Amino acid sequence: MAFYRRHLPHLYEIGQPAFVTWCLQSSLPSERAFPAASLTSGRAFDMLDRLLDQATTGSCYLRQPSVADLIVEAIHYNAATLGHYVLHAFVVMPNHVHLLASPAVPLPTLAKSLKGITAKLANAMLGLTGAPFWQQESYDRLVRNRQEFESIRAYIEQNPVRAGLVPEAGEYRWSSAWATRGSPAVQGDRPTGAFDKPSRPSL
Repeated sequence: MAFYRRHLPHLYEIGQPAFVTWCLQSSLPSERAFPAASLTSGRAFDMLDRLLDQATTGSCYLRQPSVADLIVEAIHYNAATLGHYVLHAFVVMPNHVHLLASPAVPLPTLAKSLKGITAKLANAMLGLTGAPFWQQESYDRLVRNRQEFESIRAYIEQNPVRAGLVPEAGEYRWSSAWATRGSPAVQGDRPTGAFDKPSRPSL
């Protein structure tokens, strides 16, 4: 297991599912970037996600279908071609991305690869080359057990419904729920053996 800290604590283990969230550089007001380091990671995430879903200002580049398509393609490419992770669930919201995956590389490498290539391509597409695209910090949580895994998966795929973008999760094109039209995914994309270890304390 590995641990590192920037503004938020980060704990991960190769092969253990992780819930990762990152957002656009200017998607939050400057005075409301990432919450204070004194908060637990769970509290910090709750605050951040509510702000992102309710944001009425800031960048929403991911609302553009061509940009959202680019992010989805990169998520699948980094899983299937680069083999950086086993993909379990994802959603591309107007100003942020949620990903549930079992990393095959260190989590900082996974995040840097995904954010780096998508920032470069999206900036070129939008004519913003050279400008920061993603906020530097990402939120991540090590998934402790199967119940938490299923809860996070549902949380991710229901995000567009909670935000009022679609009435049903399977109707949102930029989500893992789209491929299955909201039906439970096949067993093969759920982790096997990852939770057969003693549970770890929350950060």
